[in-house]
Amino acid sequence: MIDITMDMEQYDCPFIDVTDDTDVTFSAVHWEFDTATEQLETRMVVEAGDRSALSQGLDALGAHAEMVSYTLLSKRQNVAHIRTTITQTSAMAAIRENDGYITGPFYIEDGSELWHIGFDERDRADSALYALDDTNDFSVVDRQEAEYPELQGFVQNAGAAMTLIEGCRGLSAVERKTLERAVQGGYFQSPRSATLGSLAEEFDVSKPAVSKNLRRSQRKVIQRVVDVLEELE
Repeated sequence: MIDITMDMEQYDCPFIDVTDDTDVTFSAVHWEFDTATEQLETRMVVEAGDRSALSQGLDALGAHAEMVSYTLLSKRQNVAHIRTTITQTSAMAAIRENDGYITGPFYIEDGSELWHIGFDERDRADSALYALDDTNDFSVVDRQEAEYPELQGFVQNAGAAMTLIEGCRGLSAVERKTLERAVQGGYFQSPRSATLGSLAEEFDVSKPAVSKNLRRSQRKVIQRVVDVLEELE
């Protein structure tokens, strides 16, 4: 199996257009391609910096000319869950015509899309990349050729990976941002280059509030890590 990760800019993709014009991101949690109609149905998680940006992005997506159908399933604060159907893009066609298939979720932000695609044969992968180069801008982020034992291990551990991902999704926006800044700022290093005081000042909250958000985020993530370790055993 040839597994390719690429950063893709499609010119005929409504999701990319919307992230180019508004401050939203899309993460695909389910996708299914209908070969009869040549349409892609997806369920997406949409995130934005605030409610206003989310509403703006959702409105732009629903009104996009390439959108066949759009349904808002749920919305809470700055996160929404949607179901969509779009027509086949030129990039999708190039992948399918060369016997390619999706191996991981899409992530779309700032006018580009992270794709994970696979091929059974090296020449088909090369042919698809050549075809993509005609009508799309893309860069190959990673390319690996997995042998059967490696592929078997990946499949066996997919459930453990999803457990960890779900744990990250369980963080609130504040918990996630606090944990991210703590890690990036060096709070967990020795010696520390960030403190509760510096984090509290950055978020304009009290030290106890920062400490509480950190403890909550750590508890959620660490519990998922423990669950993953048990699954791997």
